[in-house]
Amino acid sequence: MSLPAALVLLALSGVEGLTQDPLDQVKAEMAKNEAVLVDVREQKEWDEGHIEGALFLPLSGLRDASKESLSEKLPAKKILYVHCRSGGRARTAAGMLKKQGYDARPLKSGFEDLVQAGFTRAK
Repeated sequence: MSLPAALVLLALSGVEGLTQDPLDQVKAEMAKNEAVLVDVREQKEWDEGHIEGALFLPLSGLRDASKESLSEKLPAKKILYVHCRSGGRARTAAGMLKKQGYDARPLKSGFEDLVQAGFTRAK
């Protein structure tokens, strides 16, 4: 397969870079305090509903965040499971966080998927 054709297939797949960690594993690691959920949706989306215990770090704010400001918000030694509505922003945010040294893993599952999988919606 030629390189351009491979790139087209990769782009169409839409899953490149998304973690393969199953949601049961995500829940278990969060329960053991080894991981946190990071919501990179924007304020309006967060206000409409979010997962209990998730950290709010909108992608728009992450773009301008310094390493120091991130270290105040994010735990350095935990897995960061990054989610948005459908995975696109999560991939972008996880890539940015990885460059800062975090173990960031973008989830394919969006907010509604997480709720349906049993993650608790904050009240």
